[in-house]
Amino acid sequence: MTLSPTQASLASPSLELFAAADAKGPIKFSVLIPAHNEEQYLRACLNSIAAAAAAYPQQVEVIVILNRCTDATEAIADEYGCVTLKNDAKNLSQIRNAGARIARGEYLVTIDADSRMTDAMLTEIDKSLASGTYIGGGVAGKFERISLGIIVSVMMLIIPLLFKYGAVSVGILWCRKSDFDAIGGFDEKRLMAEDAEFAYRLKQWGKRQGKRYGTIRKAQMITSCRKFDKHGDWGLARNPAVIRAYLRGTDRAYADQTYYENQGR
Repeated sequence: MTLSPTQASLASPSLELFAAADAKGPIKFSVLIPAHNEEQYLRACLNSIAAAAAAYPQQVEVIVILNRCTDATEAIADEYGCVTLKNDAKNLSQIRNAGARIARGEYLVTIDADSRMTDAMLTEIDKSLASGTYIGGGVAGKFERISLGIIVSVMMLIIPLLFKYGAVSVGILWCRKSDFDAIGGFDEKRLMAEDAEFAYRLKQWGKRQGKRYGTIRKAQMITSCRKFDKHGDWGLARNPAVIRAYLRGTDRAYADQTYYENQGR
């Protein structure tokens, strides 16, 4: 019986699923994962990346940026052969930029530790960037469960962000490392909605290069509902101050409450 990458990773933790820190060959993808106490979610995220990376043996490195972890996150990252570094900043822009600085891949891909990518994700990113049409982009995504409260809450957030940043998809972000560096990476003054702001600048940079900002739809991101599970599906609708904080992007109290404290995990 032939094992899938996911099955193989569980059967043989020493199997080299990803390019190691000392790998000598060319690296096509560097996948960046910020991780603050993510032992409940990280395995599923890494298994999904392993399945997507099967088409690119030893050409995919996964960089897990360990952010003030006190659980088994680091041990799980080591088990899967990820590159790890520690960064204690309460700032997702700084955390991701730290990972990008050590990335060796031609392409950068960002994903959250509580999200998963479907099997064709890296292949679709490769096709999009190799075509010369796209500067980079985001992906189509879905929550692991859905309800009316989640739909309303998400729309209450997305619509104001649409007016501020235009039509940009986020979730999993992807681009060439050279273009990431050219626009200065993520804006480290921003504590929230840094992904939408980055996407906006990448889109503007692409226009100057005669390229488009793309959205991958043949592969998807699946993300957890843990914030809705904790605060309720109508949480954002009941607390519009959080939405205003997203739009400002620099509110430390709301940023800590939403991202940077332990969040019960």
